Amino acid sequence: MRGLAIAAPLTLLLGVAAVSAQTPPAGQQPPPAQPAQRPATPPAAPAPAPAAAPQPPLPFPVGAKIAYINPQRIFQESAEGKAALGRVQALITKKQTEGQDRQKKLAADQQKLQTSGGVMNESARAQLEKDIEKQQVDGQRFQQDAQAEINELQQEVQNEFIKKVSPIIESVAKEKGLQLVFDLNNAGLAYFDPALDVSLEVIKKLDTGKPAATPK
Repeated sequence: MRGLAIAAPLTLLLGVAAVSAQTPPAGQQPPPAQPAQRPATPPAAPAPAPAAAPQPPLPFPVGAKIAYINPQRIFQESAEGKAALGRVQALITKKQTEGQDRQKKLAADQQKLQTSGGVMNESARAQLEKDIEKQQVDGQRFQQDAQAEINELQQEVQNEFIKKVSPIIESVAKEKGLQLVFDLNNAGLAYFDPALDVSLEVIKKLDTGKPAATPK
């Protein structure tokens, strides 16, 4: 199978927090310092619905030549997919922490300018204002670079996952004598029989490297 799409789970991951603030022009009284904004936090996951009693896998229809896979399920439930998500999440957390540290430093300097700027000599005040302006510019550049790095890693893990799972899907298809395997996320299906879902068998084979048992 070619063209497997697994981007959807990755889009649920966090972006990097912005690090920005405004500095008044030299010679003007700075506005009251604003508390440092916290970096963006993960969107709260919806409360899980009460777990339903596990349902036994539906028997695959005898003689079926068409099936489908749910790429998002494979990505989220397989060990390979979880490891990939962990890599991206670790990078996001690292960049968020760095962004928060930058924001704290910027807020501290803004506070210093507000409380002590009036008693500083002209040279010291000008230097502090220059430092604040540089932190703002550097913060914006950091945000852009961090997001680009995260996007690059997302694409990398996605490509690696597709490379690993594509032959697994082909193997399951051959074991079942399938002629077509649709991607549930991109096939535009108006109706599908849940019994035709071979995602679980792909996950098992991906995790164990052993042929998935065909339900009787």
